[in-house]
Amino acid sequence: MASPPDTSKTTKLERYNSYIRKVNSTKLIAASSKLLFRVTLLVALLLIFFFTINYPPLTSEKTFNNNIHTTTHNLLSSAIYGGGASWEKQVRHSSTPHRPNGLSVLVTGAAGFVGSHCSLALKKRGDGVLGLDNFNSYYDPSLKRARQDQLSKHQIFIVEGDINDTELLKKLFDIVPFTHILHLAAQAGVRYAMQNPLSYVNSNVAGFVNLLEIAKAADPQPAIVWASSSSVYGLNTKVPFSEDHRTDQPASLYAATKKAGEAIAHTYNHIYGLSLTGLRFFTVYGPWGRPDMAYFFFTKDMIQGKSINVYITQDDKEVARDFTYIDDIVKGCVGALDTAEKSTGSGGKKRGPAQLRVYNLGNTSPVSVKKLVAILENLLNVKAKKNVIKMPRNGDVPFTHANVSLALRDFGYKPTTDLSSGLRKFVKWYVSYYGIQPRVKKANEGEK
Repeated sequence: MASPPDTSKTTKLERYNSYIRKVNSTKLIAASSKLLFRVTLLVALLLIFFFTINYPPLTSEKTFNNNIHTTTHNLLSSAIYGGGASWEKQVRHSSTPHRPNGLSVLVTGAAGFVGSHCSLALKKRGDGVLGLDNFNSYYDPSLKRARQDQLSKHQIFIVEGDINDTELLKKLFDIVPFTHILHLAAQAGVRYAMQNPLSYVNSNVAGFVNLLEIAKAADPQPAIVWASSSSVYGLNTKVPFSEDHRTDQPASLYAATKKAGEAIAHTYNHIYGLSLTGLRFFTVYGPWGRPDMAYFFFTKDMIQGKSINVYITQDDKEVARDFTYIDDIVKGCVGALDTAEKSTGSGGKKRGPAQLRVYNLGNTSPVSVKKLVAILENLLNVKAKKNVIKMPRNGDVPFTHANVSLALRDFGYKPTTDLSSGLRKFVKWYVSYYGIQPRVKKANEGEK
């Protein structure tokens, strides 16, 4: 009996051929799909090119190209900074004035001491205010966040970012045609410069230049008011310090970077027509102040029963400062903004001479550190444990005294708060903010 034919090989061959046909069919379909996609894309591009050539937009070619670039840039930036439309809405809302002829001000360092007070003052009178701050850790960032919370209650939005971030600044200027910049962002403090010198160059020099680069290219160019410092007077011995006194002998790197800022401001005014006003602040103090300032950490240490170092000069003279209350400084900043003339450049090109100014903003009444401590002792109802030591050679100067006659003449600057009154308000804020009750009795006296 014959055995049945072996069909296993035939079956396997048929299966293999079927598999090959399926693979080839799949490849053919994939290739056809790719070809169809490419042909469709090519046709679409040809149609766009055809309509662009034969039916140009109503705007100029340059404007059209700029619009394409701006749209692309906006889409990209929105994805990076803050999350798109919602973020842009906050930026626009915060920076929109709510009074006739109101200003639209970009405030850098808005979560800082002076920046937060100025932002609030501008907003309350109906100006548009947009803040910018990097919330660095030079001092406790929680204090900056608390200031931010206060500003947000008044619909002031702070963009979290750095003035060295070129793309972020471009994005903000794409969204808002700022009329003014109040540039208060800086690395502050004289002594810290010996520990971290590059932070001063990065913020006070490179950051300032970056901001001016963006401002010069803006259309319209904003007028700029910025924070210099009384530290620029350095080793000057003529008193009171006047704007025409020499400032070429800085005693600290901080002072040197602020002096560099004044030279840089002159350059951008001269070449690009930017309107620039520098304000030399004299030892600003008050509620929501900086913890690195003597009046602040004296208060903290005295309440905690710790000793404090009270400096005298190398020749045993008292150290004195022209302490200036924050409300007076705010009036000076607002006055400078209100009298700042428009920049004269456009698209990075100067069209005519532009305003360039420098002013002292001080109290005109120097008070010794010894007297400052005595006032705090009275307000806190404690006796300070004082270590009287000679001032180290760390860049601090022994004496400051402001002549403010120029600011008085040009925008009516006139300080009205003496140190005793100002410290009373500071202590009242301090004990409330930090929840301190024991022994502090006299801080609220005279406050109704």
